[in-house]
Order: sequence, then C-alpha cells, then structure tokens
Amino acid sequence: MLLKEGCIEACPGCAHRHMSFEASLEQKERWLKKMLAPWEDKFSSVRTLPEEHRWNYRGKVCLNTRYNEGKWEFGMLRRDDFIDIPKCPVHSVNVLQTISLLKEILPPAERFPMAFYYHAHAQVTLVLKTKIMPNIDWLTADVRENLKAIGIEGLALHLHPSAGRRLFDKSGWHQIFGRNFSFDEQGLIYGNTSFHQLISSLYHQSLDIAEQFFSPVFPAPVVDLYCGRGVSMLRWSNAQNAVIGIETGGEAVACAKINAPEATVLQGTCERRLPQLEEWRLAQLESNPDNPFLLYTNPPRTGMEDLVTDWIVNNLKPTRIAYLSCSAGTLKRDLDKLTTNSYEVTSFVPFDFFPHTYHVECLVLLERR
Repeated sequence: MLLKEGCIEACPGCAHRHMSFEASLEQKERWLKKMLAPWEDKFSSVRTLPEEHRWNYRGKVCLNTRYNEGKWEFGMLRRDDFIDIPKCPVHSVNVLQTISLLKEILPPAERFPMAFYYHAHAQVTLVLKTKIMPNIDWLTADVRENLKAIGIEGLALHLHPSAGRRLFDKSGWHQIFGRNFSFDEQGLIYGNTSFHQLISSLYHQSLDIAEQFFSPVFPAPVVDLYCGRGVSMLRWSNAQNAVIGIETGGEAVACAKINAPEATVLQGTCERRLPQLEEWRLAQLESNPDNPFLLYTNPPRTGMEDLVTDWIVNNLKPTRIAYLSCSAGTLKRDLDKLTTNSYEVTSFVPFDFFPHTYHVECLVLLERR
C-alpha cells in the first residue's frame, strides 16, 4: 500500500501502515492467539473502527522537539536520528494545527530550550530543559485567539532540566494560557497530564462489555485497580455499587475524585495500598457478609504486581473479573496465576485502540469456579 499523505517512511511509529485494513487486524488476532494459546477458543474478533475513521485519531501525543537550521521540528527519535513528522496522518486535526502554529511563533532554542511537546486533546504542555522561566512575548493576543480557534483550552510550560525518560516533575509548572483542565465528550474532567485511551468510542465499548458481564452480580462492591481519572469507576458507581479505586498519579486521582464522587479513591501503587484495600474489603463484608466482590483492572504494560494478584486470589476472591490489558506477555503471566487459583476465562475481546501499529489491547472476562 502507498503511504498516507504526511507519513514519513523513516518514522517507526506505525508498523502496519503498509498493510490493508483486513491484514492488520488478522495479524493482531494471530499474535494474540499465539501469545494466549491456552485460551484460543475463547476469542472473539477484533473490535475496531471503520477504515475511514482510522486516521487522525491520536488526540494525545508526546513528541520530541529540536531546533534545526533555524526552525522547530516535532517528531520521534530512532536510535540517534531525529525524524520530523509535522503532518503525521494519525494525529488529530487539532494536534496538527497546533504544531503548525507553534513552528511559526516559538523563539529559537537558545531563548526557548524546548525538549518535548505533550498534547492531551484540549491541553498542551511544552517541556523545557531549564529552571529559568523564558520570555513569552510570542504569546500575543492573536496567538491566543488562534489557539482558541484550534480548540486548545490550556497551554502550560513545564520547566524540567532533567526531562527525558521521566517526562514530568512535580514542580516547574507554569500555566501561560487558559486553564489547566478540560472536559471530555462525556463531561468528565481531565488535566494536562491525564491518561486517556486513544479512541474513546472503543474504550466505552469495552466498558459496556465489562458492565454487562458484571451486571448479573450488581449491586456488589467493585475494586477498580489502576483506575486513571475515574471513567470506569463512574460506571460502577452509577449502577449503585460501592467502589474503591487505586491510581498513582496525583492529577489523575484529583480528577477521579471529581468524576466519580461516590467512589473511594486512593493514591499510590496498588501493592502499597493493599492494607487499605483489605480494610475496605473487611468493612464491606461487615455490612453484608454475603457480598460477592467484583474486580476491574486496567494495568500498565508491566501487568499486575505479584502481591496484588496474590491478594486477589487469596483475599478478595471476586466472583467476576474484567481485565483490560495492553500487553499479551504480562497478561499471560497474570492469567496463568488466576486460572490456577479457581478462575476460568470466559472470553477475550480484542480492541484495536492503535490502528496502523502492531499494538492491540484485550479485554478478558473471568469467573470464579
């Protein structure tokens, strides 16, 4: 297949861009079934968008930046090479428009040592390798109006001299335009570093399936691990369930407490919050000894911590589990432990959250035997 207009051949971002729509999905499904072979017969087909909607879907991006031959470039590093991708066809329209605007107005690197560009839908953060606040005389009234017209509601500078593998620090934040939060299409709040699933319509499909799987047990206490900004917790709360969630990021926790006000939200790693989870579990049993617990978990690529999985199978013992995974390898590891401890996989539902890449996510539903 020919490259989409704006796609750069050297860019490593979309490994499936030369494939047809059907071939990409077939390869993702084969890969999952190979990695999760013991449960191959439990798979449904990959859920995705119509082909015409598989471009301009990335409203959340993090790009390297550099000043080169008198102009700013926004792109990716491949080993030691910088690849400028100013018109990437998978980036959303407002990402492309914002990059185009900033390329024209930002000062050179000696006055503005920018290292990263972080775009989260209506929120933009420019990460600078300095502790010194630069002059922002480039942020004129006309530029502000242009940002508003694009749909940008907040622009922040993050002064972080050691930015790299760790993109953000706690200090060094300066809001230079608008506000540092916005609301998504569901009316839920998010900040400039909040986590988002890239294609919200597919993500809500996955939540629909999880809720349908849980609903015969409702009302029941729900433990929501790696809960993000509370989108899933709101589902369980709205169905009149007691809910507790765990999340590491302070901004995400603050948003979750607003988005799911009836839920209990704790900050920290799930492993470190096991004592509080156990207290909550015992309190639920005290109020109703017959409570059948439910678990929703959406961990990072590292999967669930060993002690957390131990607590799930030995203490929580949920009647049903919905596990949304972005790594088949760590998912296999966690499923091996769950299925040897009284759980049975009922179905796998893959989701194409990252069209044109090799990435694929999978919702797994399990019941306690």
